[in-house]
Amino acid sequence: MFYLSSFPGIEAFKHWVFIPFFLMYLVAISGNCLILMIIKTSPRLHTPMYYLLSLLALTDLGLSMSTLPTTVSIFWFNYHGIYFEACQIQMFCIHSFSFMESAVLLVMSFDRFVAICHPLRYSVIITVERVIKIGLCVILRGPVALIPIVLLLKAFPYCGPLVLSHSFCLHQEVIHLACVDTTFNNFYGLSLVVFTVMLDLVLIALSYAFILYTVAGLASQEEQIRAFQTCTSHLCAVLVFFVPMAGLSLVHRFGKHAPPAVHLLMANIYLFVPPMLNPVIYSIKTKEIRRAIIKFLGFRKDNSASWGEMHH
Repeated sequence: MFYLSSFPGIEAFKHWVFIPFFLMYLVAISGNCLILMIIKTSPRLHTPMYYLLSLLALTDLGLSMSTLPTTVSIFWFNYHGIYFEACQIQMFCIHSFSFMESAVLLVMSFDRFVAICHPLRYSVIITVERVIKIGLCVILRGPVALIPIVLLLKAFPYCGPLVLSHSFCLHQEVIHLACVDTTFNNFYGLSLVVFTVMLDLVLIALSYAFILYTVAGLASQEEQIRAFQTCTSHLCAVLVFFVPMAGLSLVHRFGKHAPPAVHLLMANIYLFVPPMLNPVIYSIKTKEIRRAIIKFLGFRKDNSASWGEMHH
């Protein structure tokens, strides 16, 4: 049994602290479900770009649902305990969906690169069949790579106070509580981050370097702005995901003497903010999604009005 932590010194008003968490969950879950519903019900959006967006929404939904059970049990029911097996499952889900999100953002950056740098060949290179195949690779990459280190945790003995500093289980925290040499897990975990998330980030940066070079070569400033505007939603999603991740890594690496609240805050921002902001960003910045949402909500409103008139 491990013991999960909440923000220190808030025991007296935990229920009030849960309100912002509840709002973040509400926006993340309802927003991503709405995006998925809009893409499913709008034939105009059945294109590779929007299939990738639906994959991002599914990933965000999975990330939100991974942390929901323990966050609710701590803040609402004041229950901090979690069995080792449940902790294993939660950390596997959290890290899997994080790796998936990184991979989806990489594929989306390639989609934008082809759309801007090779517009005439876009429909040939980016096909629905290829997107489905890439989507399957994205979904499998994280979980398959994580299986060895998550299963190895079961073989380790644990000693001392089994207290974790977050309201959810993370591999880098659980491994520190083991009483044996964990060099393999540490090295494998670091290699995994370098060859997945860090490599994804480098390739995304490379895609944007080519995009900027192509955009700079366009004849008029209006064309440049119009071309780059097709990337703004994705660029915001990249920043929203990778900036908190970098902040959390820096805090873990250099902030060992920082107050526990700082570690908690950075981890919560990293896991809660991207799933909440991504549907908001795409709803505001993407014209087709915005129109589809307005049409969908207007249709629902008209239906409810008609239903009311029939009853009267």
